[in-house]
Amino acid sequence: MQFKNRSYQKEFLDNDDISTKDLYRTLVELDIINTYLGGYKATLDGFKSILKSKSKINKLLDIGFGGGDSIKQLSLFADKNKRELFFYGVDLKEDCINYAEKNLASMQNKKLICDDYRNIEPSLLEEIDIIHCSLFLHHLTDEEIISLFKFSREHNCIILANDLHRNWMAYYSIKFLTAILSKSWLVKNDACLSVRRAFKKSELESFLKKAGYTNFSVKWSWAFRYIIIGYK
Repeated sequence: MQFKNRSYQKEFLDNDDISTKDLYRTLVELDIINTYLGGYKATLDGFKSILKSKSKINKLLDIGFGGGDSIKQLSLFADKNKRELFFYGVDLKEDCINYAEKNLASMQNKKLICDDYRNIEPSLLEEIDIIHCSLFLHHLTDEEIISLFKFSREHNCIILANDLHRNWMAYYSIKFLTAILSKSWLVKNDACLSVRRAFKKSELESFLKKAGYTNFSVKWSWAFRYIIIGYK
């Protein structure tokens, strides 16, 4: 197994014919993974870093939000710190919309959209301060990642992302954990493949530069995550 270059093998989760039951089981397990393996911590650490220099943050767009759990964690943080924050979420899968609507039923400060993020109304984008995505970048090609970063910069938004560090220890660790703990065939396959599709720090920095960002940071975070921030 080599980890020098990204894999572009398609993940099962990117298929259109996943049953609702299988998808929902995967979303439950992804919440567990993000809770215990640093996914939410990476997002919150990045958000806190942004607030140090950009205190007036009012609206956030979460792209590829899945079950909506990152929105939930950010909302809890905002409530705890007495910050008014409105969340937009966009995802291609209608099942994700339905799952997240129930998951976030207690939240009034949200709007979920079933569409491609590139189809969002320009008038809505003018209101957005931060575009966030968690474990979304590795589903894209290099060109699609650069395009997403350009989309964020051209709409005058801060980009905040967290995604995986591609290396052998991350690969074999998640392979072992999912083999013994996961009940989702999607997670058992895609968790390992996600690491192979993931990134080195220099690759993420290159994508940001190619998208036109000059003020950015890429920081490693436990466990095997990168926190990516590009300032408008």
